[in-house]
Amino acid sequence: MKCTLSILFFLLFSVVVIGQEMDWYSETNNNGIIMQNSFPRGGPYQGAVKEHYNHSYLVFFTRVVNETEAPIDLSLHFSGDAIPIPNSPDTFVQLFLPSETMAPNRQSLFSYGLTELEDFDTPTEFHSTIDPNEECLFYVVAFFYQTKPEAIDQSRGGNRAELVLKGQDLFYNMLPQVNSLHCGRLVSNR
Repeated sequence: MKCTLSILFFLLFSVVVIGQEMDWYSETNNNGIIMQNSFPRGGPYQGAVKEHYNHSYLVFFTRVVNETEAPIDLSLHFSGDAIPIPNSPDTFVQLFLPSETMAPNRQSLFSYGLTELEDFDTPTEFHSTIDPNEECLFYVVAFFYQTKPEAIDQSRGGNRAELVLKGQDLFYNMLPQVNSLHCGRLVSNR
């Protein structure tokens, strides 16, 4: 009986601890607004493409926690424009916001459970109101490609990304190719 209880306690403790642990690439607290940015997941892109070569992608997610006393409005947008990668001729990245919803139970899945990889070339937006003591999770995808097939050995650049709050403005960093790209606002409803 003691052995069974010990095993049961260990299993419950492991599920709680493992379920709540997440290593973040970056984490900031700006006056009660916590922004946590994940490490990347992804790989070669196997879906249909219109043109170009050597397609791959990275999936990131951001968690925004509102520990203030007022709701906050989060608005994000990416243009879908191609961003050239420094020191890698003919290599580009596009950022987009998938419509699929990120959830905490997807943290251990391949590509954080994202299955819909579309909208590479179109502007994308995300809007959410985050009430006090609540959180919001969302995906950002970096889609890489090359314009010449022989560019296969070119570096694709950064594999870390973060959403950064400066005042009420939001900026996206994915160095070296994306440095402080203005992508939205986070406004308090006081």
